[in-house]
Amino acid sequence: MKKVISTTSAPPAIGPYSQGIQAGDFVFFSGQIPLDPKNGELISGPIAAQTERVMANIKAALAAADLNFSQVVKTTIYLTDMNDFAEVNEIYARFFPQPAPARACVQVAGLPKGCDIEIEWIAYCGE
Repeated sequence: MKKVISTTSAPPAIGPYSQGIQAGDFVFFSGQIPLDPKNGELISGPIAAQTERVMANIKAALAAADLNFSQVVKTTIYLTDMNDFAEVNEIYARFFPQPAPARACVQVAGLPKGCDIEIEWIAYCGE
């Protein structure tokens, strides 16, 4: 059985997908880009500001499922420029307690709305 996870505290889906889907003891969250949930506008500027917005959106989506960062088991980070890796990594690390989740980070040619970062994740909600 699937359960939809949705919140107005994170940006709504910009296509035919859900913010998150719980399936059993796991919640699969769609990627978050640096959109301000209040006005739907893209946070532009340095990668640090974009990353902070993405992490705030992740926190809001987790809260909608009654979860927190400690329950995240896997993330995938998409960057348009791998030269941003160190700065993104520094901000990302502040949000995840140890042990940190498994992770992949890849450079891509482009992301929705022309942003520079997107992060998707899976959280465990079992016992």
